[in-house]
Amino acid sequence: MIIAGMSSNPAESPLHGVLPLPDWGVIRARGADARSFLQGQLTQDVTQLAAGTARLAGYCTAKGRLLASFVVWAADADTLLLACSADLLPATLKRLRMYVLRAKCTLEDVSAEWPAWGLAGAAAGDGAAWAVQAHGGGVRVALPPALVDGVPVARALQFGGETPAGPALAAATWLGLEAASGVPRIVAATVEQFVPQMVNLELVGGVNFQKGCYPGQEVVARSQYRGTLKRRGQLLVGTAPLQPGQEIVHSEDPGQPAGLVALAGELPGVGPVALAELKLAALEGGSLHLGTADGPRLTPAALPYAMPAAVD
Repeated sequence: MIIAGMSSNPAESPLHGVLPLPDWGVIRARGADARSFLQGQLTQDVTQLAAGTARLAGYCTAKGRLLASFVVWAADADTLLLACSADLLPATLKRLRMYVLRAKCTLEDVSAEWPAWGLAGAAAGDGAAWAVQAHGGGVRVALPPALVDGVPVARALQFGGETPAGPALAAATWLGLEAASGVPRIVAATVEQFVPQMVNLELVGGVNFQKGCYPGQEVVARSQYRGTLKRRGQLLVGTAPLQPGQEIVHSEDPGQPAGLVALAGELPGVGPVALAELKLAALEGGSLHLGTADGPRLTPAALPYAMPAAVD
């Protein structure tokens, strides 16, 4: 990917800036049993989550399909905050509450108390991925960088506190960087569409295979260890706008979808980009298209992390 008109000054880059993120929301889990309750619900080990560190986590159905994905961090020993897509927060919160039963844990939507901002480029700073720092009365979570033209672009989320300083960043650019980072986020259009490995959640630290049981654990473990994984997350560059939930079709098998768009945005000088779930076989020849076999062409691009070898 080549960004047209890139300046030698990072602060003048079109990939540098700040924007509010109303498409993010925050759930607060609080109580003596908050960690143990979530430990039995999420793909991540939250019992060992230390102050100053965030982690990715998935929330699955019994069939191993992702209902939501979270960025999780600890406010204190008995309080965890879970940031997720705002469009699926109400349904996710309702479902989690169903399983609290007698656990000493209250779950609340605290999005109004923890408004989210996205920071990119020089505005994001240089913190190590998943580091959590107090900032302006809120907290800032450093994210894994996006890879653009072989160069990492820093990203961060800020929740609460003062509005971060920096030039305005286009929403489509932020979403493009999110896709180019290869870090999946489940949104309403993709609920129950993916087992975690289909969107590389375990490759970016969102699945702990040593922890105890959670809904869908058997399916997730079987996909990991028994050679059943035939789909993966792939970065794609397009020629027309992309949206989560859109189908991808392979030229040599137009009768059925080859994949599904998980995240999508647009990068200056590049155009539309997407992180998509895709059949591994679809990368071996032919061409990829959006929606139909004669739809806009999609071209695979490099992710910022290594992919495991395909399983026969």
